[in-house]
This record gives sequence, structure tokens and C-alpha cells, in this order.
Amino acid sequence: SLDIVYYLFDAPFLNGQDQRQTPVEDRRAALKVALAASRSQLLRFSEAFTAHHRDIFESACDLALEGVIGKRLGSPYVSSRNADWIKLKCRLRQEFVIVGYTRPQGSRTGFGALLLAVNDETGLVYAGRVGTGFDQASLKTIYAQLTSLERKTSPLEKPLTSTQARGVHWVAPTLVGEVQFAEWTREGVVRQAAFVGLRTDKPAAQIVHEQPRTARSMKPAKKTRGDVNITHPDRVIDKQSGTQKQQLAQFYDSISQWILPFLRHRPVSLLRAPEGIEGEQFFQKHSERLAIPNIKQLEQALDPGHARLMEIDSVGALIGSVQMGGVEFHTWGATSDKIETPDLFVLDLDPDPALPWKTMLEAAQLTLSVLDELGLQAFVKTSGGKGLHLIVPLARRDNWDTVKAFAKAIAQFMTEQLPERFTATSGPKNRVGKIFIDYLRNARGASTVAAYSVRARPGLPVSVPISREELKGLRGAQQWTVANLQQRLDALKTDPWAGYANRQKISKKMWDKLGAHPPK
Repeated sequence: SLDIVYYLFDAPFLNGQDQRQTPVEDRRAALKVALAASRSQLLRFSEAFTAHHRDIFESACDLALEGVIGKRLGSPYVSSRNADWIKLKCRLRQEFVIVGYTRPQGSRTGFGALLLAVNDETGLVYAGRVGTGFDQASLKTIYAQLTSLERKTSPLEKPLTSTQARGVHWVAPTLVGEVQFAEWTREGVVRQAAFVGLRTDKPAAQIVHEQPRTARSMKPAKKTRGDVNITHPDRVIDKQSGTQKQQLAQFYDSISQWILPFLRHRPVSLLRAPEGIEGEQFFQKHSERLAIPNIKQLEQALDPGHARLMEIDSVGALIGSVQMGGVEFHTWGATSDKIETPDLFVLDLDPDPALPWKTMLEAAQLTLSVLDELGLQAFVKTSGGKGLHLIVPLARRDNWDTVKAFAKAIAQFMTEQLPERFTATSGPKNRVGKIFIDYLRNARGASTVAAYSVRARPGLPVSVPISREELKGLRGAQQWTVANLQQRLDALKTDPWAGYANRQKISKKMWDKLGAHPPK
């Protein structure tokens, strides 16, 4: 209480004089003079802002203030609501996962309020409820969807108190709603929430507690390392997240220690989106005439008849690729010093989009069980797209044809054992209701998106390594994005790919178990 300060912004009465009919600027001028004569440090004059109103309002919201007051010059003081004195309230706005609803009260139909949640590292966390912002049509439409999703148990990781849970009907956490609200409370729930609408363009697994941006006037643009000048830094790369080119460069800068080990010593291909991911995209395997800052050009002999292959071995090359429109980084399954002997193979589990995520997890566990039975240790990462990648590190011994044939043998074995679940044949018509085990990425010249690479998809999801123990709790292939990956990295206690080593060899016994033979 010792730090309390009282700001005065108007004076209807001053020194015994009624100033209510005096123009606001004159009332305030008189108030300023009166306060200047005061020695009190507790009383302060609230200065006016003369910048453009949009800039003032945006800065106030960036600073997490409640809003600003606007007064029309020349206006008198009126003791009632009027258009000369307005409140411009800052309202936060983001998406939430809908996890339940309450019954309506009184004459209302459908439901009373929606229970909201966001994802954190542990799972779905309660974020409050919203009961306003609905019209009759939306109440009816949303209620019909809710009833079809009802479940008996709460999808929240931490149970609500008995008071909070009273009268709640739980639903499967698949619907996403956009909500406008005043603020987050200390308990992590929203205050003064109003419903805006359902969102069908964002998966529930991507919904997190969004952090407010810092006022631009207080935080200068951060420079990236690598001495790369980012041109058009404000260009929006992804409209859904609002991520700009400079921000994408800063993201890769911040995670460079995580992604560079997976890029170094390997040929890399870039997926470039110079005008943003909604514009034209280019997949580039060779350096060609495009001068990417700090990119390393590999020996011509590695890919005869083409321009040189590329390698990203530094922060400067990583940021330089973003400067030239790079979003995704794809790597070969071999290092450039031993290009003819792969040091890994990839099984890309690519599902029919109509399949539920639970089916994807079951397929991953089944495939891992087969690899375990073969005696091969595999490492899992989200694709950042629809499925999962299983990476099997190998000793540099067998050639491309042998490694690809072995990966194909696994895919065909899985398909023969469980034809209702898997297919080893590419093409959408062959994947209906099934998961395609894509082994084709193991050919010479083919590539797979690198661990910790961003994907050029709405929301900018990231391909992220996970441990086997985390698999059962994984909520989607796009669970991590440029917005929340750092939270995961900060919370990691151990490397999810601990024990990764290129020592495993494909043996005759493994071929025999699969009922296959190596190519001659």
C-alpha cells in the first residue's frame, strides 16, 4: 500500500468552481496547474496521448492494460453515458479446446456454458468457461455437436473441484472455439469471456495458452546470429499464426543447437515459400544459381550431372536459408563423406486423414514391436504433418538398394500380418481406412524432413523427436509449433533420443524373420 499513486484526469469542480460546461482541454489544463502547485507525490496528473489513436490503443493492449479512455476535444462534462467520452477496452482473444458444457438455466435452450481448456506439457488444463456470445442458432448447432461427443469421464489432466464439476457434461476434446476475454487470472482461467465462434482450421492438439506480445516500442527487433540481413522482415509467412519472416529466422536461431546436429554433414533440400506458405512453394535440392548466404556447397561428384548438393552446417547457413524463403529442411539418409552407405532408414507412417489419432498411435506401437522383435532400436518423431516417423540408425555398411529393400520388407510384412490396418502401396485410393508405411524415402536422393524442422502448414507445426514413453500421451502430429516448441525444450530433463547411435546392422536373421531376401 505504500506504493499506491492516484492519477487524476479530469476536474468537474476545482477550487470551488463548477467547470462542467468548460471544454475538456481547459478543465484539464486547470487541473494540471493545480497539481503542479501540490507537493504531494501521491497525486499525479494523467497526461494525454497525442499519437494516432490506433497506435495508442495497440500499445495499451500490448502492455496488457485494460484499455484507454477517449475524450472529444471541446466537450463538456456530462454525468451520463455519451459519445464524447468512450472506453476502448483491450480484449484478449484466442482459441480453446471445448471439454464440456453445463445445462441451460431459465428459458435458455441448448446449453448454459462451455468448459474451456488449453494444452500444456502434462495434457489438457482447465481454462474457465464461457456462457455469453451465443445466439439461438449457434446454441442449437453447437449443442448438437456436443451431444454426439459426450463421454463419462473428464478429459482434463487435473480433475476439477466438486464445485467446478457440478452439473458438467464432459465431451471428447475435439471441438475448438475462439473466445474473447478480458484477462487471464492467476489461477489460469479467463475472465469476462465471450464466445466468438467455432474454429475448424486448427486441431485441438495445437491449442495452448498464448503469450501476449511485448509492446514494439519497448522491445527492439532481435538480431539473429550469422550476420545475415533479413529483407522484408515483416512479411507474414503464415497467416494463421501471424508469424513473420524475421520471427521465423529468430525461431531457427533460438533452436539452432537442437536442429543443427541433424543437418550437419548431410545433403539438405529446402522447401521454400518466398511469399509465405499460402503462395507458391519450391522444393530445392541443389544450390543452382540461388546464392543462399553461408550455405555450404558439397562436392560435384556426389550428384553428377546436377548442380552441387547443399549442406547447412552453421547458424549463418540456417538463417541464410530463411532469408531466401526457406521454411522446411529435408535431409538424406547418408552423410556426405560416405554417401553410398546410408546410416539410417525411415518408416513414415502416413494415415488416411479420416482415421482417428488413436489408430495412428496403435499403428506406431505395432510397428515398433516388429522392430523390437527384429532386434532394431527405433526412435520416434512427429512428422509435423499427419503421421509419425520411425528412425532406425544403422552402421554405414549396406548400400542404398539393400537398405531400401529392407525397409520395404518391413512394410510388406506389416501389411501381410494386418492388411486391414496397413498398406505398403502408395496412393490415396490404397490408403483408405489404412496407414501407408512409406519406405520410399530410403532411396538414394530421397529425403525426410529433419528433426526440429518447421513444416510449411497453417500454424507452422514442427517435426519433434519424442521418447517411446511419451508416445502414448501424444495428442497429434502437429502438437508442437513455432509458438510452443520452446516450452517443451525448456521443460526437457533428458534428451528424448538418448542412446541414438549408428551401430546397428541388418542381419540375415532379420531378413529371414521377415520372409524376405536382400537384393543380389
